[in-house]
Amino acid sequence: MALFIPTYFSPISQYSEIVKTDTVTFEVEDNFQKQSYRNRCYIYSSNGKQLLSIPVKHKITDGRKKTKDTLVENDFPWQDQHFKSLQTAYRSSPFFEFFVDDLAIIFEKKYTFLQDINIDSFLFIVEALQLDIGFAKTKSFKTNPNQQDFRHLADVKKQPKKLVDIYIQMFDDKHGFLPNLSILDLLFMEGPNSLSYL
Repeated sequence: MALFIPTYFSPISQYSEIVKTDTVTFEVEDNFQKQSYRNRCYIYSSNGKQLLSIPVKHKITDGRKKTKDTLVENDFPWQDQHFKSLQTAYRSSPFFEFFVDDLAIIFEKKYTFLQDINIDSFLFIVEALQLDIGFAKTKSFKTNPNQQDFRHLADVKKQPKKLVDIYIQMFDDKHGFLPNLSILDLLFMEGPNSLSYL
């Protein structure tokens, strides 16, 4: 068992730890933090590293907002934009067509809570990689949990500094290798081989 914060199509660093466990515990009692992977991911576009960010409602009553209570701002067509960005970036990648129909479901579904999108993105990746991993949710926040703690991987600034193996990316001839993008980048480029890469 290992503890993670549910994030939006998580970076490769998070999945390299997820594949080592049989049960993921999602931290749902933490406070929402801006500029984290909770509501963003990075993909490789023709212009280089591209941010996809889910707009959230910033209505805070007592000064703090739990991630599980974070609402998605749906007045803005973010799902259409994200899906079009993924299509533009990856439609000619080796494995995009194998996953696009299942992926489209996430961008067609209407979400109220950010947490639900992140768990759906996790379930999509687990199925795409054919992993046998279950998940649970925390009931309370613990500073020192009694399981491996990977919650820091949701923080954009606290990513591991270790070198990662290079794989072929869509636009690496123009911009070079970009490490630790969204797991989608690896999935669309490596397909079934993604698991052995992780």
